[in-house]
Amino acid sequence: MPRTAAFFDLDKTVIAKSSALAFSKSFYQGGLINRRAVLRTAYAQFVYLLGGADHDQTERMREYLSALCRGWNVQQVREIVAETLHDLIDPIIYDEAASLIERHHTAGHDVVIVSTSGAEVVEPISRLLGADRAVATRMVVEDGCYTGEVEYYAYGPAKAEAIARLAESEGYDLARCHAYSDSITDIPMLEAVGHPHAVNPDRGLRREAVARGWPVLSFDRPVRLKQRAPSLSLPAWGPAWTSPSRPLVVGAVAVTAAAAAAGLVWYAGRRRAATCPPA
Repeated sequence: MPRTAAFFDLDKTVIAKSSALAFSKSFYQGGLINRRAVLRTAYAQFVYLLGGADHDQTERMREYLSALCRGWNVQQVREIVAETLHDLIDPIIYDEAASLIERHHTAGHDVVIVSTSGAEVVEPISRLLGADRAVATRMVVEDGCYTGEVEYYAYGPAKAEAIARLAESEGYDLARCHAYSDSITDIPMLEAVGHPHAVNPDRGLRREAVARGWPVLSFDRPVRLKQRAPSLSLPAWGPAWTSPSRPLVVGAVAVTAAAAAAGLVWYAGRRRAATCPPA
């Protein structure tokens, strides 16, 4: 049987904020940006959360962030992200998205994060989520520092092209694959698969989803991964969820396995309490 994958946009689809802007305070504390830049990114985050970002806004944000990171030491950026990842990102992961990732893994599907944000941010978040692969924007690096130029921009049609390349290299049947996004700019990615889903869609994507009959999902429960129990039931979305050629993988991250074990212990205790007479 062909392999199946689920492709997730990141910002406002899996996490409740913009990943590219979430680390601005940490970068300020690390001496990479000044207070004015912190305020500007905070405003950009506010505007993004209110209504998403259309093509022009996304392009302006890309140009601003590219210029902002010119001269930054790549290793320092990676260290700051690693040190603050759990404090900044873990609390803003949607519970519904984490459950969906678990259910895709349980069905034997690969999970791929496809984000316009930089690889130094997206890849650690993808590992935190238990994703199998990540596609992200890559900056040009010389002598260990960013030049401010973009080597690969994971945006718009480029996301669909990346998915097509992965399908060819990994053997995914795109007609069986799923995709999730909140933005009208991700229409090409959603069109590339057989099972597109609009998650917390902006106005443009909501109109398209309704017109095309795509499912519209609402995620609104950010929660720390350690505070949630695994969701092991499969959604009733038809045969595309089955993938007999691959073993089932339960849980998106290691903590899920721990939570499942704790649940079994609790359940066993309940059964003993129910079946054993009091001493």
